[in-house]
Amino acid sequence: MTQRLADSLVASIPYAQTLGIEAKLTDGELILNLPYLKSNIGNPTLPALHGGVIGGFMEVCAMAELRRLSPDLPFSKPIGVNIDYLRRGKPVETFARATIFKKGSRVANVRVRAWQESPETPIAALSGHFLLPETK
Repeated sequence: MTQRLADSLVASIPYAQTLGIEAKLTDGELILNLPYLKSNIGNPTLPALHGGVIGGFMEVCAMAELRRLSPDLPFSKPIGVNIDYLRRGKPVETFARATIFKKGSRVANVRVRAWQESPETPIAALSGHFLLPETK
């Protein structure tokens, strides 16, 4: 995968553009970056990132990772997603990486971790099932 393909994956998701998500390739792994934007803050008193922004960011990460494996097919669709919010999302840059645990012919199980300071201290974790596009 090239950086250009990673950028085009994210650019093809309108919600990713709304959130300002960027793609980075690090040692062959796709890592998404959610830069700090004032519009992504849910609680200005703390301040803290909106939980929906964090959840949407991780869902985009899962879909991009699945699409990376089959770039010629449409995006996978979420069937069921569970998100654990582990820490407050501070108003700083946030990162996410997806891991595909099982990919069948119709459904894939994907896990995503989102972090800010260190990957060892995630702020949220997603576990989801995604319907894979039909191959013709």
